[in-house]
Amino acid sequence: MSLDTATEPFSLFRTWMQEAEAAEVNDANAMALATVDAAGRPTVRAVLLKGLDERGFVFYGNTESRKGTNLAARPVACANFHWKSLRRQVRIEGAVEPVTPAEADAYFATRPRGSQIGAWASQQSRPLDSRATLEARIADLERQYEGRDVPRPPHWSGYRILPDYVEFWQDGQFRLHDRITFRREGPGWVVGRLYP
Repeated sequence: MSLDTATEPFSLFRTWMQEAEAAEVNDANAMALATVDAAGRPTVRAVLLKGLDERGFVFYGNTESRKGTNLAARPVACANFHWKSLRRQVRIEGAVEPVTPAEADAYFATRPRGSQIGAWASQQSRPLDSRATLEARIADLERQYEGRDVPRPPHWSGYRILPDYVEFWQDGQFRLHDRITFRREGPGWVVGRLYP
């Protein structure tokens, strides 16, 4: 699928993601996620895309972290994928909604056990007095859940960016890049092109 033939962003994104997974050394699914706090201050961090459907782009994390509290205050985000080896970027903007508890449970069950324990142990984005404190929490939790499944913590879930704007950027010679946009209009998408 080429930039010139796409009529909606999801199929084109899947094509580009498959190509990125084949070309990128690490974490082709990494995206810079920008959120805004209650005071209007933006913050950005890298997260991993863990799902994509016709509604949007899914990622997971601690709901009490900085990104979680930002999304609770202002449920909007912008994400950017940058695949340097392919000289491509995709920018996604839109509202954010929580995934269902069933979706969060299903994904949590697929995580390595150490990551499941870590979701309980980490008070993400809060001050930590020493690494030893975290390691002690991990050891306690490993004993607590020894021989049984680790349940999903109540403060750990997922979010879905519901895109209303998606931009695909392809590097061009002499900085004459190719930029195609998809803007949601009603149930469909309006396709546009931007100057480099």
